[in-house]
Amino acid sequence: MTDDFGEIDQFDRKILEAVAADGRISITDLSERVGLSKTPCKARLQRLMAEGYISGFRAVLNPAKLGLDHVAFAEVKLTDTRDAALRSFNEAVMKIREVEECHMIAGRFDYLLKIRTPDIRRYRLVLGEKISSLPFVASTSTNVVMESVKET
Repeated sequence: MTDDFGEIDQFDRKILEAVAADGRISITDLSERVGLSKTPCKARLQRLMAEGYISGFRAVLNPAKLGLDHVAFAEVKLTDTRDAALRSFNEAVMKIREVEECHMIAGRFDYLLKIRTPDIRRYRLVLGEKISSLPFVASTSTNVVMESVKET
């Protein structure tokens, strides 16, 4: 059966949905939720991990509790978009801890960065000292988040 997840069946899809909602779900609870006994449920979960449908598990941290309330999206335009320049930018941006996400974009700019900092002052420093000095950066434009409605 082919569906939104690719070559998997309804049980696999239920397993993926359950672990996406709660990565700490026990095999017992997972098997009850998807309608399989524990052994085949565990085997399917392991297969889904081995085949790359599940790339890992992580803790979802509360940014407000950590004092990281400020979110901004920076649009980045490069001076050069040849492969070597893109690789150089990609490697350098990975080292900036405030950058939560980095996406290459097809459009009026080249990259969209999600940046989380304690406040606008710290964001200004990150933008000016770190992001603007990344390889091949020509210009940036910032969009500040006023309220996060949905985040993963």
